[in-house]
Amino acid sequence: MKGIILCAGQGSRLLPLTLEIPKCLVKVQGQEILQHQLTALHAAGIHKAVVVIGYRQQQVLAFLARKLPIEVVPVFNPFWSVASSIGSVWVVREHLTEPFCLMNGDTIFDASVIAGAVQRARPGVNLLVEQTSGPELDDMRVHAENGRILAVSKTLSPEQTTHRSLGVIISNGHDSRYLHALDDVISLSGGQNAFHHAIIDRLAGTTGVTAIARDAGIWQEIDRPEDIERWAQVHREKAR
Repeated sequence: MKGIILCAGQGSRLLPLTLEIPKCLVKVQGQEILQHQLTALHAAGIHKAVVVIGYRQQQVLAFLARKLPIEVVPVFNPFWSVASSIGSVWVVREHLTEPFCLMNGDTIFDASVIAGAVQRARPGVNLLVEQTSGPELDDMRVHAENGRILAVSKTLSPEQTTHRSLGVIISNGHDSRYLHALDDVISLSGGQNAFHHAIIDRLAGTTGVTAIARDAGIWQEIDRPEDIERWAQVHREKAR
């Protein structure tokens, strides 16, 4: 299994922090977001990652030239400023028929979160989720029942929403179902503007997607400057 990390965007909601550096290089507790992610993948037994870059790519390439916990292959997304996250998935499509663990480039995890998800992934495509009784505005909302994903969208109603996505997709098989669903979604009118979770929504209605419920560790999506302090505060409290 290899990691796939989508790091092409600027992260406009983190301005002014991302005015001069890409979002994936913003530091949280002294480490870049990307460093946190590579460390979590390594702890899960994953030894190679494909990192999709775009905004200020030269800075990311300089970071990737450092000594890192796993082998990293950078892939440039030339559509980073004109397409949504599905464009970053498109540029790594050659890797999607092998086992992979795909994650957004703006989310950090305790190592146990990714390791536990990889260990509990079922054959086929899996989405890491956690239960919620009140989805937040920015959540990628999920309707799941009996361990199966039924729908994924930011526009699901609160009544439909049972979980939120952690943005981690795991495929255990050597098959092309995820790739075919990508082709179907991006080929639609306006498909280049879709979030990559639309691929999971498509698969949920066809071949199926397994829901993996987070069972250990904490995570944090770094969307705004206050999210950095939130992560630090939680870990300060854990250390007491």
